[in-house]
Amino acid sequence: MGGYTDGESRTLRTAVYGAMVLVSVAEEGALDQESHAGIRAMAVLPPGVREAVDSGAPELPAGSPADVEDGVLAALRESVALVAGRSAVEADDFAAAVVAMCERVASADGHVGRAESAVLGRVRVALGLG
Repeated sequence: MGGYTDGESRTLRTAVYGAMVLVSVAEEGALDQESHAGIRAMAVLPPGVREAVDSGAPELPAGSPADVEDGVLAALRESVALVAGRSAVEADDFAAAVVAMCERVASADGHVGRAESAVLGRVRVALGLG
């Protein structure tokens, strides 16, 4: 299912890219490897969501690192609600895809650190999975 509005697409982009960024910056690591792993993993997004995410440049909330994280987690919660409003199955697929993407980012350097695991946990909770 596609056809997300511009605002909904922005929210989805903030959620998807933001979640990967939160994991990537949680610990020092191979930023280039992590970025590539996340981008490749985007293929697992439901097609309509992937279309919305691909429709524009990623946007992250402004402010302190805590403000950015709060904004991304809010976008994740809102995104699950947006997708669920169209399809419960697609919402489940969306949540699983975002977690899988974040896990690939976290493990891109061959190791998932404590801070990355903590961020993954907060992402799962925001997606209603934890």
